Amino acid sequence: MDRSIAIVGAPSSIGIRPYDDGTPRRLDLAPGALREQGLVARLGARDDGDVLPPPYRELVRPEKAIRNAADVADYSRALAERVARAGIAGEFVLVLGGDCSIVLGSLLGVAGRGRTGLVYLDAHSDFATADLSTTGSAAAMCLALAVGRGEGHLATLRGPEPLVAGGDVALLGRRDHADARYYGQDALERFDILDLDHAAVMARGPLETVRHTLERVARPEIRGFWIHFDADVLDPADMPAVDSPEPGGLGLDQVADLLGPLAQHPKALGLQLTIYDPGLDPDRQGAVRLAALLQRVLGKGEMA
Repeated sequence: MDRSIAIVGAPSSIGIRPYDDGTPRRLDLAPGALREQGLVARLGARDDGDVLPPPYRELVRPEKAIRNAADVADYSRALAERVARAGIAGEFVLVLGGDCSIVLGSLLGVAGRGRTGLVYLDAHSDFATADLSTTGSAAAMCLALAVGRGEGHLATLRGPEPLVAGGDVALLGRRDHADARYYGQDALERFDILDLDHAAVMARGPLETVRHTLERVARPEIRGFWIHFDADVLDPADMPAVDSPEPGGLGLDQVADLLGPLAQHPKALGLQLTIYDPGLDPDRQGAVRLAALLQRVLGKGEMA
């Protein structure tokens, strides 16, 4: 990658359900765990610090509602300001999260650059609505909210216009078919989202998947695109430190082969990493692997 890289930490877990014992998840540790691997120096990046979230308030979910919805909205706006600032000089913005709901702030932060596409690499479609969700996690609804599916502040962060049009979204690698109703499989089609699930990605291979994805998110009328990378798209054998591991998944090399050409495309505005939980990674092997993966994806070296 020839462009300069700015790193922003988004150490938030307010958009995801707590652990089973009722305590908040330790996603707040993720940016620090990755920085401890020397990621800033390895990428030759500028560190723009962390956007700190408010405390986790709604440990008990409000009925048929999104946990911490007002706080997630406020946090999204704060993160958007930092993402916009970090990318103002054309820097590639790397956001170290954090739960998946940070995509709302990231998209809001790049909204001023014109029509934006979204690559969503995730084991889950995150397309639930509050009435269907069993957890109330904004992280399980954030793609839906980003395209304007749902109600309330989180679906209207940009006013009546969604953060991204469904027809400008490519959803890659999901393997959540056992929960099709919960994750809104039919709704993905209604919103014209390009849905290349795990089986489709494996069948096409990385080159064809990237080509098909860029046809969607890098069309001439789109000024740039954002990349969401959820660590749970990886095989749990490589990355067990996530909140909702699904059987199977992509290997580290497969993810690198997918994300590398996308992140290094001239229209790529930035990339966010989500759902890595150091609280589930006491020996920090997950951090080691993710730091090496990001280094390779961003064209700054090979994984060991």
